[in-house]
Amino acid sequence: MSDLLDLSLADARDGLRKKAFTAVELTEAYLAAMDKTRVLNAYITETPDQARAMAADSDKRLAAGTAGPLEGIPLGVKDLYCTEGVLTTAASHILDGFKPPYESTVSGKLWSAGAVLLGKTNLDEFAMGSSNTTSFYGPVRNPWQDKTDPDKALVPGGSSGGSAAVVAARSALASIGTDTGGSIRQPAALTGTVGLKPTYGRCSRWGVVAFASSLDQAGPFTRTVRDGAIMLGAMAGHDAKDSTSANIAVPDFEAALKRGVKGLRIGIPQEYRLKSLADEIDDLWQRGIDWLRAAGAEIVDISLPHTKYALPAYYIIAPAEASSNLARYDGVRYGLRSEGKTLDEMYANTRRDGFGNEVQRRVLIGTYVLSAGYYDAYYLKAQKVRTRIAEDFRNAWSQCDVMLTPATPSAAFGIDDKQDDPIQMYLNDVFTVTVNLAGLPGIAVPAGLDHKGLPLGLQLIGKPFDEETLLQTAQALEDAAQFSAVAGLRA
Repeated sequence: MSDLLDLSLADARDGLRKKAFTAVELTEAYLAAMDKTRVLNAYITETPDQARAMAADSDKRLAAGTAGPLEGIPLGVKDLYCTEGVLTTAASHILDGFKPPYESTVSGKLWSAGAVLLGKTNLDEFAMGSSNTTSFYGPVRNPWQDKTDPDKALVPGGSSGGSAAVVAARSALASIGTDTGGSIRQPAALTGTVGLKPTYGRCSRWGVVAFASSLDQAGPFTRTVRDGAIMLGAMAGHDAKDSTSANIAVPDFEAALKRGVKGLRIGIPQEYRLKSLADEIDDLWQRGIDWLRAAGAEIVDISLPHTKYALPAYYIIAPAEASSNLARYDGVRYGLRSEGKTLDEMYANTRRDGFGNEVQRRVLIGTYVLSAGYYDAYYLKAQKVRTRIAEDFRNAWSQCDVMLTPATPSAAFGIDDKQDDPIQMYLNDVFTVTVNLAGLPGIAVPAGLDHKGLPLGLQLIGKPFDEETLLQTAQALEDAAQFSAVAGLRA
């Protein structure tokens, strides 16, 4: 059974169709792995009975020759996606007991493709965080271990830390997360997995608990670039229920992987060469440049002059949208309700008891920047900066086809580190937020280990709705890096 856990999604898909093993056998292997890796706290809700039933149905379709593209593939789902009849919490106390009567569009597409639900994965509360330490259900532990301090518990990154951890720990074959400012790419880099953030509008947001509606985007975590392409093919597509969903064709992402990078122009943004950048990150970035050049790509220096304003603009825009989105949690219709003598007191008590410190902090920031007298000074100015950042990218695309940057400023750090300094925590997203502000696709690919034996990733940024070129470049990067290390804490 342990051999089944070593298969990539593509290999498992092929093995199921060749009847080398059954979907039930594959699912049982992952359910056993979930038991062995429970110390990671990566799942909030496990659904073993549902998984077995879904796997049995997959075996029937495999036998009948009517298998879908993800038939029998066991997945973890970030607990931000509404799943019909299954507890959905957004890792918050305020959604206690909420079982949606409907399915999110993206998860529904996965079940229609034949995938199997293993459970709902842990995250930072309402996706607000970069370390997966703000969850009401406790922090997620990274399955990787610091070889200089093996007993130290490390963060998996956030907000989709649980989704990253289950793939790294071999307790899910793949998973889905959401990316608002780097919440797929950053945890992927910290866990040695592949994290793909599609173009804004490529995947539907309908049925995903909202954080910042103009930034949120669904995407997959996988072990390989090919697996990411397969997952995206099943997740993407127009959805009439989402007004921001793009009504464009979904290409064959997997076929694009064969194209190579010969003749492609790879942009290297000079603004990402931070003075504080660790030598190991800088060295890895240079290796990535050398790998792509050796594969036939042309390396081009480019400039994104407004990059330094991205992080402060993001931390005005995202909390502003969050303060509006989270106003719906009032204790009246669903979730937690803390009684009060008046309606206003009930609202206040419910939100005080239901929201954690980080969520309250961002709601307060967002309410402040949208308030009378401050809207023009903060929110409107941040939106103007966002426009300039998008213009920087549009100008740069005349010089390059894809951009290569670091994914994170460091490897995974301790769960207890940086907790008293929100600013330092926010800086974890320094390389990723520009992609969300501009609505672009991005991918993190594991590319090496630091001196502590912890994974480091490189980020590729693509043109809008050009995930094909992004993925073919990521495949070349993966082929060159030959990253084969696996996490220490795994099934």
